[in-house]
Amino acid sequence: MTEEPLSPAPLPDDGDAAMGLWLACVEQLAQELPEQQFNTWIKPLAAQVAPDLSRVTLQVANRFKLDWIRTQYAKRIAAVLEGLYGQPVVVELAIAQRASVVRTQVRPQPPSATSENDNGPSHPIPTPVSEEAAPTTPRPRLNTALTFDTLVEGSANRMARSAAMHVAGSPGHMYNPLFIYGGVGLGKTHLMNAIGNQLLADRPDAKVLYIHAEQFVSDVVKSYQRRTFDEFKARYHSLDLLLIDDVQFFANKDRTQEEFFNAFEALLAKKSHIVMTSDTYPKGLTNIHERLVSRFDSGLTVAIEPPELEMRVAILINKARAEKAEMPEEVAFFVAKNVRSNVRELEGALRKILAYSRFNQKEVSIQLAREALRDLLSIQNRQISVENIQKTVADYYKIKVADMYSKKRPASIARPRQIAMYLAKELTQKSLPEIGELFGGRDHTTVLHAVRKMAGERQTNTELNQQLHVLEQTLKG
Repeated sequence: MTEEPLSPAPLPDDGDAAMGLWLACVEQLAQELPEQQFNTWIKPLAAQVAPDLSRVTLQVANRFKLDWIRTQYAKRIAAVLEGLYGQPVVVELAIAQRASVVRTQVRPQPPSATSENDNGPSHPIPTPVSEEAAPTTPRPRLNTALTFDTLVEGSANRMARSAAMHVAGSPGHMYNPLFIYGGVGLGKTHLMNAIGNQLLADRPDAKVLYIHAEQFVSDVVKSYQRRTFDEFKARYHSLDLLLIDDVQFFANKDRTQEEFFNAFEALLAKKSHIVMTSDTYPKGLTNIHERLVSRFDSGLTVAIEPPELEMRVAILINKARAEKAEMPEEVAFFVAKNVRSNVRELEGALRKILAYSRFNQKEVSIQLAREALRDLLSIQNRQISVENIQKTVADYYKIKVADMYSKKRPASIARPRQIAMYLAKELTQKSLPEIGELFGGRDHTTVLHAVRKMAGERQTNTELNQQLHVLEQTLKG
Protein backbone atom coordinates (compact mmCIF):
# COMPACT_ATOMS: atom_id res chain seq x y z
CA MET A 1 0.00 0.00 0.00
CA THR A 2 1.34 3.42 -0.88
CA GLU A 3 1.85 5.57 2.17
CA GLU A 4 -0.33 8.67 2.35
CA PRO A 5 1.77 11.86 2.13
CA LEU A 6 1.70 14.30 5.01
CA SER A 7 -0.60 17.26 4.80
CA PRO A 8 1.41 20.52 4.74
CA ALA A 9 2.36 21.31 8.32
CA PRO A 10 1.84 24.84 9.65
CA LEU A 11 5.09 26.75 9.87
CA PRO A 12 6.17 28.48 13.10
CA ASP A 13 5.09 32.10 13.48
CA ASP A 14 8.27 33.27 15.20
CA GLY A 15 11.75 34.01 13.82
CA ASP A 16 12.43 30.31 13.23
CA ALA A 17 10.15 30.19 10.19
CA ALA A 18 13.09 29.80 7.81
CA MET A 19 14.44 26.67 9.47
CA GLY A 20 10.90 25.53 10.21
CA LEU A 21 10.30 25.32 6.46
CA TRP A 22 13.25 22.96 6.00
CA LEU A 23 12.37 20.86 9.05
CA ALA A 24 8.80 20.45 7.79
CA CYS A 25 10.21 19.39 4.40
CA VAL A 26 12.48 16.82 6.05
CA GLU A 27 9.55 15.49 8.08
CA GLN A 28 7.50 14.92 4.93
CA LEU A 29 10.41 13.28 3.06
CA ALA A 30 10.95 10.95 6.03
CA GLN A 31 7.41 9.68 5.45
CA GLU A 32 7.75 9.31 1.69
CA LEU A 33 11.17 7.68 1.33
CA PRO A 34 12.38 4.26 2.48
CA GLU A 35 14.17 4.64 5.79
CA GLN A 36 17.61 3.68 4.46
CA GLN A 37 17.41 6.13 1.54
CA PHE A 38 16.24 8.92 3.84
CA ASN A 39 19.02 8.29 6.37
CA THR A 40 21.69 8.06 3.66
CA TRP A 41 20.81 11.02 1.42
CA ILE A 42 18.37 13.42 3.08
CA LYS A 43 19.09 13.34 6.81
CA PRO A 44 22.79 14.42 6.50
CA LEU A 45 21.92 17.52 4.43
CA ALA A 46 22.75 20.87 6.03
CA ALA A 47 20.36 23.61 4.90
CA GLN A 48 20.68 27.37 4.70
CA VAL A 49 17.29 29.03 4.18
CA ALA A 50 16.96 32.60 2.99
CA PRO A 51 15.10 34.86 5.46
CA ASP A 52 12.33 35.43 2.91
CA LEU A 53 12.07 31.62 2.36
CA SER A 54 12.63 32.05 -1.39
CA ARG A 55 15.86 30.03 -1.56
CA VAL A 56 17.25 26.93 0.18
CA THR A 57 20.92 25.97 -0.17
CA LEU A 58 21.74 22.36 0.71
CA GLN A 59 25.34 21.49 1.55
CA VAL A 60 26.67 18.01 0.73
CA ALA A 61 29.97 16.29 1.44
CA ASN A 62 31.32 15.75 -2.08
CA ARG A 63 30.66 15.97 -5.81
CA PHE A 64 29.38 12.40 -6.08
CA LYS A 65 26.68 13.05 -3.48
CA LEU A 66 25.85 16.39 -5.09
CA ASP A 67 25.25 14.75 -8.47
CA TRP A 68 23.26 11.91 -6.97
CA ILE A 69 20.98 14.16 -4.91
CA ARG A 70 20.48 16.47 -7.88
CA THR A 71 19.39 13.66 -10.20
CA GLN A 72 17.44 11.56 -7.69
CA TYR A 73 15.93 13.86 -5.06
CA ALA A 74 16.25 17.57 -5.92
CA LYS A 75 13.01 17.85 -7.90
CA ARG A 76 11.04 16.21 -5.10
CA ILE A 77 12.67 18.44 -2.45
CA ALA A 78 11.73 21.53 -4.46
CA ALA A 79 8.15 20.26 -4.89
CA VAL A 80 7.74 19.58 -1.16
CA LEU A 81 9.12 23.01 -0.25
CA GLU A 82 6.74 24.67 -2.70
CA GLY A 83 3.82 22.70 -1.27
CA LEU A 84 4.68 23.79 2.26
CA TYR A 85 5.45 27.44 1.46
CA GLY A 86 2.73 27.96 -1.14
CA GLN A 87 5.03 29.36 -3.82
CA PRO A 88 8.19 28.26 -5.68
CA VAL A 89 11.40 27.90 -3.67
CA VAL A 90 14.78 27.86 -5.44
CA VAL A 91 16.88 24.89 -4.33
CA GLU A 92 20.65 25.02 -4.66
CA LEU A 93 23.22 22.30 -3.94
CA ALA A 94 26.70 23.15 -2.72
CA ILE A 95 29.77 21.14 -1.73
CA ALA A 96 30.52 22.00 1.88
CA GLN A 97 33.93 23.04 3.23
CA ARG A 98 35.64 23.58 -0.09
CA ALA A 99 37.59 26.65 -1.09
CA SER A 100 35.75 26.64 -4.40
CA VAL A 101 32.06 26.02 -3.80
CA VAL A 102 30.22 24.27 -6.62
CA ARG A 103 26.58 25.32 -6.91
CA THR A 104 23.83 23.90 -9.02
CA GLN A 105 20.18 24.89 -9.24
CA VAL A 106 17.48 22.29 -9.62
CA ARG A 107 17.39 21.47 -13.31
CA PRO A 108 17.27 17.70 -13.79
CA GLN A 109 20.03 16.65 -16.17
CA PRO A 110 20.76 13.30 -17.83
CA PRO A 111 23.51 11.57 -15.85
CA SER A 112 26.83 10.92 -17.55
CA ALA A 113 26.73 7.24 -16.67
CA THR A 114 23.97 4.72 -16.30
CA SER A 115 23.48 1.67 -14.20
CA GLU A 116 25.60 -1.34 -14.91
CA ASN A 117 22.70 -3.07 -16.65
CA ASP A 118 24.07 -4.23 -19.99
CA ASN A 119 20.62 -4.22 -21.55
CA GLY A 120 20.20 -0.46 -21.33
CA PRO A 121 19.82 2.22 -18.66
CA SER A 122 17.59 1.32 -15.76
CA HIS A 123 18.82 3.55 -12.94
CA PRO A 124 20.89 6.72 -13.35
CA ILE A 125 24.27 6.72 -11.64
CA PRO A 126 26.16 10.03 -11.67
CA THR A 127 29.82 10.00 -12.65
CA PRO A 128 31.87 10.96 -9.59
CA VAL A 129 34.94 13.16 -9.76
CA SER A 130 38.25 11.81 -8.56
CA GLU A 131 38.19 11.37 -4.78
CA GLU A 132 40.17 9.52 -2.21
CA ALA A 133 39.76 5.74 -2.40
CA ALA A 134 37.20 4.16 -0.11
CA PRO A 135 38.76 2.94 3.13
CA THR A 136 39.41 -0.77 3.47
CA THR A 137 37.42 -0.79 6.71
CA PRO A 138 34.25 1.22 6.01
CA ARG A 139 32.01 2.93 8.50
CA PRO A 140 29.36 0.51 9.77
CA ARG A 141 26.58 2.95 8.65
CA LEU A 142 24.35 1.62 11.41
CA ASN A 143 21.49 3.51 13.01
CA THR A 144 22.40 3.17 16.69
CA ALA A 145 18.78 3.76 17.75
CA LEU A 146 17.67 0.53 16.06
CA THR A 147 18.40 -2.19 18.61
CA PHE A 148 16.75 -5.36 19.86
CA ASP A 149 15.57 -3.41 22.91
CA THR A 150 13.69 -0.86 20.81
CA LEU A 151 12.05 -3.50 18.60
CA VAL A 152 8.54 -4.47 19.70
CA GLU A 153 8.21 -8.26 19.59
CA GLY A 154 5.09 -10.08 18.46
CA SER A 155 4.03 -13.19 16.61
CA ALA A 156 4.61 -11.35 13.31
CA ASN A 157 8.36 -11.03 13.87
CA ARG A 158 9.18 -13.50 16.67
CA MET A 159 11.00 -16.08 14.55
CA ALA A 160 12.95 -13.45 12.60
CA ARG A 161 13.93 -11.67 15.82
CA SER A 162 15.07 -14.92 17.43
CA ALA A 163 17.20 -15.81 14.39
CA ALA A 164 18.66 -12.30 14.28
CA MET A 165 19.64 -12.45 17.96
CA HIS A 166 21.31 -15.82 17.38
CA VAL A 167 23.34 -14.36 14.50
CA ALA A 168 24.36 -11.32 16.55
CA GLY A 169 25.52 -13.55 19.42
CA SER A 170 27.32 -16.13 17.30
CA PRO A 171 28.09 -14.78 13.80
CA GLY A 172 29.57 -17.07 11.17
CA HIS A 173 27.96 -20.24 12.46
CA MET A 174 24.28 -21.20 12.14
CA TYR A 175 21.80 -19.38 9.88
CA ASN A 176 24.43 -18.20 7.42
CA PRO A 177 23.21 -16.51 5.33
CA LEU A 178 20.13 -15.18 7.10
CA PHE A 179 17.50 -14.08 4.59
CA ILE A 180 14.63 -11.94 5.97
CA TYR A 181 11.71 -11.10 3.71
CA GLY A 182 8.46 -9.20 4.00
CA GLY A 183 6.61 -6.11 2.82
CA VAL A 184 7.56 -2.47 3.18
CA GLY A 185 7.77 -1.00 6.67
CA LEU A 186 7.57 -4.22 8.70
CA GLY A 187 10.92 -3.89 10.53
CA LYS A 188 13.43 -5.71 8.31
CA THR A 189 15.86 -2.78 8.41
CA HIS A 190 15.42 -2.48 12.17
CA LEU A 191 16.42 -6.11 12.64
CA MET A 192 19.49 -5.73 10.42
CA ASN A 193 20.70 -2.70 12.37
CA ALA A 194 20.00 -4.47 15.66
CA ILE A 195 22.27 -7.34 14.61
CA GLY A 196 25.10 -4.97 13.70
CA ASN A 197 24.73 -2.85 16.82
CA GLN A 198 24.70 -5.91 19.08
CA LEU A 199 27.80 -7.41 17.44
CA LEU A 200 29.73 -4.15 17.77
CA ALA A 201 28.67 -3.86 21.41
CA ASP A 202 30.14 -7.33 22.02
CA ARG A 203 33.11 -6.97 19.65
CA PRO A 204 34.02 -3.32 19.02
CA ASP A 205 36.80 -4.34 16.62
CA ALA A 206 34.45 -6.30 14.31
CA LYS A 207 34.25 -5.13 10.70
CA VAL A 208 30.54 -4.50 10.11
CA LEU A 209 28.84 -2.84 7.16
CA TYR A 210 25.15 -2.08 6.64
CA ILE A 211 24.18 -0.91 3.14
CA HIS A 212 21.24 -0.80 0.79
CA ALA A 213 21.58 -2.88 -2.38
CA GLU A 214 21.40 0.41 -4.30
CA GLN A 215 24.72 1.46 -2.69
CA PHE A 216 26.36 -1.85 -3.62
CA VAL A 217 25.34 -1.28 -7.26
CA SER A 218 26.81 2.23 -7.08
CA ASP A 219 30.08 0.88 -5.65
CA VAL A 220 30.32 -1.69 -8.46
CA VAL A 221 29.83 1.03 -11.07
CA LYS A 222 32.49 3.22 -9.46
CA SER A 223 34.99 0.37 -9.33
CA TYR A 224 34.52 -0.22 -13.06
CA GLN A 225 34.79 3.47 -13.87
CA ARG A 226 37.92 4.03 -11.80
CA ARG A 227 39.53 0.60 -12.27
CA THR A 228 39.65 0.19 -8.49
CA PHE A 229 38.67 -3.48 -8.32
CA ASP A 230 41.29 -4.28 -5.65
CA GLU A 231 39.96 -1.58 -3.33
CA PHE A 232 36.41 -2.82 -3.90
CA LYS A 233 37.34 -6.40 -3.01
CA ALA A 234 39.39 -5.30 -0.01
CA ARG A 235 36.40 -3.38 1.26
CA TYR A 236 33.77 -6.09 0.94
CA HIS A 237 35.74 -9.32 1.24
CA SER A 238 37.32 -8.37 4.58
CA LEU A 239 34.09 -7.88 6.53
CA ASP A 240 33.02 -9.90 9.55
CA LEU A 241 29.35 -9.05 8.99
CA LEU A 242 27.65 -7.77 5.84
CA LEU A 243 24.08 -6.47 6.20
CA ILE A 244 22.46 -5.69 2.86
CA ASP A 245 18.92 -4.40 2.37
CA ASP A 246 16.55 -5.05 -0.56
CA VAL A 247 18.56 -7.50 -2.67
CA GLN A 248 15.69 -7.59 -5.19
CA PHE A 249 17.29 -4.37 -6.46
CA PHE A 250 20.01 -6.54 -8.08
CA ALA A 251 17.50 -7.72 -10.72
CA ASN A 252 18.81 -7.41 -14.31
CA LYS A 253 22.20 -6.11 -13.11
CA ASP A 254 24.58 -8.83 -14.27
CA ARG A 255 27.90 -7.28 -13.23
CA THR A 256 26.55 -6.43 -9.78
CA GLN A 257 25.28 -9.99 -9.34
CA GLU A 258 28.69 -11.34 -10.37
CA GLU A 259 30.53 -9.15 -7.87
CA PHE A 260 28.05 -9.93 -5.11
CA PHE A 261 28.41 -13.65 -5.80
CA ASN A 262 32.20 -13.30 -5.46
CA ALA A 263 31.86 -11.32 -2.23
CA PHE A 264 29.33 -13.83 -0.93
CA GLU A 265 31.68 -16.77 -1.54
CA ALA A 266 34.66 -14.94 -0.05
CA LEU A 267 32.79 -14.03 3.14
CA LEU A 268 31.39 -17.52 3.67
CA ALA A 269 34.85 -19.02 3.12
CA LYS A 270 36.26 -16.94 5.97
CA LYS A 271 33.21 -17.69 8.16
CA SER A 272 31.91 -14.14 8.06
CA HIS A 273 28.15 -13.68 8.28
CA ILE A 274 25.77 -12.32 5.64
CA VAL A 275 22.28 -11.01 6.39
CA MET A 276 19.97 -9.93 3.57
CA THR A 277 16.45 -8.58 3.23
CA SER A 278 14.04 -8.65 0.32
CA ASP A 279 10.40 -8.03 -0.46
CA THR A 280 9.95 -11.70 -1.34
CA TYR A 281 11.43 -15.12 -0.54
CA PRO A 282 14.55 -16.18 -2.54
CA LYS A 283 12.79 -18.32 -5.14
CA GLY A 284 10.27 -15.53 -5.70
CA LEU A 285 12.99 -13.15 -6.90
CA THR A 286 12.90 -12.37 -10.59
CA ASN A 287 15.83 -11.70 -12.95
CA ILE A 288 18.39 -12.89 -10.40
CA HIS A 289 20.90 -15.57 -11.44
CA GLU A 290 19.93 -19.05 -10.29
CA ARG A 291 23.27 -19.70 -8.59
CA LEU A 292 22.81 -16.53 -6.53
CA VAL A 293 19.24 -17.47 -5.60
CA SER A 294 20.49 -20.89 -4.45
CA ARG A 295 23.05 -19.15 -2.21
CA PHE A 296 20.34 -16.89 -0.76
CA ASP A 297 18.28 -19.98 0.06
CA SER A 298 21.15 -22.01 1.53
CA GLY A 299 20.90 -20.70 5.10
CA LEU A 300 17.77 -19.70 7.01
CA THR A 301 14.89 -17.85 5.35
CA VAL A 302 12.36 -16.17 7.64
CA ALA A 303 9.39 -13.92 6.99
CA ILE A 304 8.13 -10.84 8.81
CA GLU A 305 4.38 -10.40 8.59
CA PRO A 306 2.24 -7.30 9.18
CA PRO A 307 1.88 -6.75 12.95
CA GLU A 308 -1.21 -8.03 14.73
CA LEU A 309 -3.48 -5.64 16.66
CA GLU A 310 -1.81 -5.99 20.08
CA MET A 311 1.62 -5.51 18.53
CA ARG A 312 0.44 -2.40 16.66
CA VAL A 313 -0.89 -0.93 19.91
CA ALA A 314 2.44 -1.57 21.68
CA ILE A 315 4.38 -0.03 18.79
CA LEU A 316 2.28 3.15 18.91
CA ILE A 317 2.66 3.57 22.67
CA ASN A 318 6.42 2.94 22.55
CA LYS A 319 6.97 5.28 19.60
CA ALA A 320 4.97 8.01 21.33
CA ARG A 321 7.13 7.69 24.44
CA ALA A 322 10.24 7.93 22.29
CA GLU A 323 8.82 11.24 20.99
CA LYS A 324 8.40 12.40 24.62
CA ALA A 325 4.62 12.16 24.29
CA GLU A 326 1.94 10.04 25.87
CA MET A 327 -0.67 8.19 23.85
CA PRO A 328 -3.66 6.90 25.83
CA GLU A 329 -4.26 3.20 25.30
CA GLU A 330 -7.77 3.73 23.91
CA VAL A 331 -6.34 6.10 21.26
CA ALA A 332 -3.65 3.57 20.38
CA PHE A 333 -6.34 0.90 19.91
CA PHE A 334 -8.38 3.26 17.72
CA VAL A 335 -5.38 4.00 15.47
CA ALA A 336 -4.20 0.38 15.41
CA LYS A 337 -7.61 -0.83 14.25
CA ASN A 338 -7.53 1.60 11.32
CA VAL A 339 -3.85 1.36 10.29
CA ARG A 340 -3.08 -2.29 9.67
CA SER A 341 -0.56 -2.62 6.87
CA ASN A 342 2.89 -1.86 8.34
CA VAL A 343 4.95 -0.16 11.03
CA ARG A 344 5.94 2.76 8.80
CA GLU A 345 2.31 3.73 8.29
CA LEU A 346 1.73 3.47 12.02
CA GLU A 347 4.63 5.87 12.59
CA GLY A 348 3.22 8.22 9.96
CA ALA A 349 -0.19 8.21 11.63
CA LEU A 350 1.43 8.85 15.02
CA ARG A 351 3.41 11.82 13.67
CA LYS A 352 0.24 13.33 12.21
CA ILE A 353 -1.60 12.96 15.51
CA LEU A 354 1.23 14.44 17.59
CA ALA A 355 1.73 17.33 15.14
CA TYR A 356 -2.01 18.03 15.11
CA SER A 357 -2.02 17.97 18.91
CA ARG A 358 0.91 20.41 19.16
CA PHE A 359 -0.31 22.86 16.51
CA ASN A 360 -3.84 22.96 17.92
CA GLN A 361 -2.72 22.82 21.57
CA LYS A 362 -5.10 19.95 22.31
CA GLU A 363 -4.56 16.75 24.27
CA VAL A 364 -4.36 13.48 22.35
CA SER A 365 -7.79 11.85 22.28
CA ILE A 366 -9.82 9.61 19.99
CA GLN A 367 -11.64 12.67 18.60
CA LEU A 368 -8.33 14.45 17.90
CA ALA A 369 -6.97 11.30 16.25
CA ARG A 370 -10.11 11.09 14.12
CA GLU A 371 -9.61 14.70 12.98
CA ALA A 372 -5.88 14.28 12.31
CA LEU A 373 -6.43 11.09 10.29
CA ARG A 374 -9.67 12.09 8.55
CA ASP A 375 -8.22 11.56 5.05
CA LEU A 376 -6.94 8.11 5.98
CA LEU A 377 -10.21 7.14 7.64
CA SER A 378 -12.14 8.34 4.60
CA ILE A 379 -10.14 5.93 2.47
CA GLN A 380 -10.75 3.15 4.99
CA ASN A 381 -14.50 3.73 4.87
CA ARG A 382 -14.47 3.15 1.12
CA GLN A 383 -12.53 -0.08 1.42
CA ILE A 384 -13.34 -3.03 -0.81
CA SER A 385 -13.73 -6.42 0.85
CA VAL A 386 -12.08 -9.63 -0.31
CA GLU A 387 -15.49 -11.29 -0.29
CA ASN A 388 -16.83 -8.67 -2.72
CA ILE A 389 -13.80 -9.20 -4.96
CA GLN A 390 -14.37 -12.97 -4.99
CA LYS A 391 -18.06 -12.55 -5.91
CA THR A 392 -17.35 -9.95 -8.62
CA VAL A 393 -14.58 -12.02 -10.24
CA ALA A 394 -16.66 -15.22 -10.02
CA ASP A 395 -19.60 -13.51 -11.73
CA TYR A 396 -17.34 -12.03 -14.42
CA TYR A 397 -15.74 -15.38 -15.31
CA LYS A 398 -18.97 -17.34 -14.76
CA ILE A 399 -17.73 -19.66 -12.03
CA LYS A 400 -19.08 -20.35 -8.54
CA VAL A 401 -17.94 -18.22 -5.59
CA ALA A 402 -17.18 -21.50 -3.80
CA ASP A 403 -14.54 -22.22 -6.46
CA MET A 404 -12.52 -19.32 -5.07
CA TYR A 405 -11.65 -21.27 -1.93
CA SER A 406 -11.97 -24.80 -3.25
CA LYS A 407 -9.05 -27.10 -4.08
CA LYS A 408 -10.04 -27.38 -7.74
CA ARG A 409 -7.22 -26.59 -10.16
CA PRO A 410 -8.49 -26.53 -13.76
CA ALA A 411 -7.38 -23.40 -15.64
CA SER A 412 -10.98 -22.17 -15.92
CA ILE A 413 -11.02 -21.87 -12.11
CA ALA A 414 -7.35 -21.42 -11.16
CA ARG A 415 -6.86 -18.32 -13.32
CA PRO A 416 -9.90 -16.37 -12.02
CA ARG A 417 -8.79 -17.35 -8.52
CA GLN A 418 -5.32 -15.88 -9.17
CA ILE A 419 -6.89 -12.74 -10.59
CA ALA A 420 -9.03 -12.40 -7.46
CA MET A 421 -5.95 -12.83 -5.25
CA TYR A 422 -4.14 -10.14 -7.25
CA LEU A 423 -7.06 -7.72 -6.91
CA ALA A 424 -7.34 -8.50 -3.19
CA LYS A 425 -3.70 -7.48 -2.71
CA GLU A 426 -4.07 -4.37 -4.88
CA LEU A 427 -7.40 -3.09 -3.57
CA THR A 428 -7.41 -4.06 0.12
CA GLN A 429 -5.11 -3.72 3.10
CA LYS A 430 -5.14 -7.44 3.78
CA SER A 431 -1.76 -9.14 4.26
CA LEU A 432 -0.73 -12.12 2.13
CA PRO A 433 -1.51 -14.62 4.93
CA GLU A 434 -4.93 -13.00 5.51
CA ILE A 435 -5.75 -13.22 1.80
CA GLY A 436 -4.58 -16.84 1.69
CA GLU A 437 -6.84 -17.69 4.61
CA LEU A 438 -9.84 -16.18 2.79
CA PHE A 439 -9.04 -18.31 -0.26
CA GLY A 440 -9.50 -21.64 1.48
CA GLY A 441 -6.54 -21.50 3.87
CA ARG A 442 -3.86 -21.25 1.18
CA ASP A 443 -0.26 -20.45 2.06
CA HIS A 444 0.89 -16.84 1.64
CA THR A 445 3.48 -17.96 -0.92
CA THR A 446 0.63 -19.14 -3.16
CA VAL A 447 -0.93 -15.70 -2.98
CA LEU A 448 2.42 -14.03 -3.66
CA HIS A 449 2.93 -16.21 -6.74
CA ALA A 450 -0.51 -15.25 -8.06
CA VAL A 451 0.10 -11.54 -7.42
CA ARG A 452 3.47 -11.55 -9.17
CA LYS A 453 2.18 -13.63 -12.08
CA MET A 454 -0.81 -11.38 -12.76
CA ALA A 455 1.23 -8.19 -12.31
CA GLY A 456 3.79 -9.48 -14.83
CA GLU A 457 1.25 -10.68 -17.38
CA ARG A 458 -0.68 -7.43 -17.12
CA GLN A 459 2.30 -5.59 -18.60
CA THR A 460 2.29 -7.65 -21.80
CA ASN A 461 -1.20 -9.16 -22.13
CA THR A 462 -3.56 -6.47 -23.45
CA GLU A 463 -6.65 -8.65 -23.02
CA LEU A 464 -5.87 -9.42 -19.38
CA ASN A 465 -5.12 -5.77 -18.67
CA GLN A 466 -8.50 -4.79 -20.09
CA GLN A 467 -10.28 -7.43 -18.00
CA LEU A 468 -8.53 -6.25 -14.85
CA HIS A 469 -9.40 -2.64 -15.66
CA VAL A 470 -13.09 -3.54 -15.99
CA LEU A 471 -13.05 -5.47 -12.71
CA GLU A 472 -11.28 -2.63 -10.88
CA GLN A 473 -13.77 -0.06 -12.11
CA THR A 474 -16.68 -2.33 -11.16
CA LEU A 475 -15.31 -2.85 -7.64
CA LYS A 476 -14.53 0.83 -7.10
CA GLY A 477 -18.04 1.76 -8.19
